[in-house]
Amino acid sequence: MIIYNVTIKIQNSIHQQWLIWLKDEHIPEILNTGCFTQSNLLQLLETDDSEGPTYAVQFHAESKSDYNRYQELFSAGIRKKSHEKWGDQFIAFRSVMQVVN
Repeated sequence: MIIYNVTIKIQNSIHQQWLIWLKDEHIPEILNTGCFTQSNLLQLLETDDSEGPTYAVQFHAESKSDYNRYQELFSAGIRKKSHEKWGDQFIAFRSVMQVVN
């Protein structure tokens, strides 16, 4: 299993609106690509939240090819929509991990 992790630091001024959008629009849009089987939304603890909270969203893909399909076909458009809506009011970084049992 592959986990695509997106960690986001969000400004306090948009926090509540952004969280609603994330849950109601953004995560469902990514899941609806068919590239991922599930997601987890987490809030980081023990971080400096003075400028805003930090979240991680983890998307689970059954294979690296499913993740690659997301990157090739969907990622750029979805990122563009996020930046058009929220501008520079957030910082995101991404990582890809493989589950090791």
